[in-house]
Amino acid sequence: MSTPTKSPESGWRGSAEGWLQAAYDSLVESGVEAVRIQPLAKKLNLSRTSFYWFFKDRDELLAALIERWRAKNTGNLVGQAEAYAESIAEAILNVFDCWLTPALFDSQFEFAVRSWALQEPRVAEEVDVADKARLAALSGMFERFGFDGMSADVRARSTYLTQIGYISMNTHEDALTRMQRIPEYVKIFTGQPPQPRELERFYARHGYAVQAPTLVALAAKGPLHT
Repeated sequence: MSTPTKSPESGWRGSAEGWLQAAYDSLVESGVEAVRIQPLAKKLNLSRTSFYWFFKDRDELLAALIERWRAKNTGNLVGQAEAYAESIAEAILNVFDCWLTPALFDSQFEFAVRSWALQEPRVAEEVDVADKARLAALSGMFERFGFDGMSADVRARSTYLTQIGYISMNTHEDALTRMQRIPEYVKIFTGQPPQPRELERFYARHGYAVQAPTLVALAAKGPLHT
């Protein structure tokens, strides 16, 4: 967050990022109706007029929220789909990084924006554009590994819509259960199991340690049961 700007006339004005972060927090916690200038000013302990040093009006602030969501969630998902991979199994694991790394993909933000879209046609249009871009990136990922157009499209949709379903249902899994399900998801979405070395790299970057025999079992048989 940038350092607040001080003025003899208006005192501490805060910063554009500070106002945007407060708007994000309110959106995620309480929905778009909570994103109002006066409540945000109170939350930040700033004057209402200081808002106008950074944003023309509430609509401009809401547009900045959408841009933040677009850049983070769509931008990172597309980037992960296009990342280098030795196989389609590893490519899908790159995409799964989004579901497990809030820095890459903010599921709470996604839920809040999709809920907002139910009330606001302009936001619904933004969500539609984002969905198309994400699906195109996933479909292109499958095509790079030799899947024909229809197969790539259906697999992309299966991969993406499953995760959007998780988000829309506000589903929560403990980390162990989710990690144990990963190999089976890879097989379902790609038609092939991940190699133990691919799983090992994936698990390592998410801080999940398993022994080599367990990796082989996971790749060959799908999820273990606790």
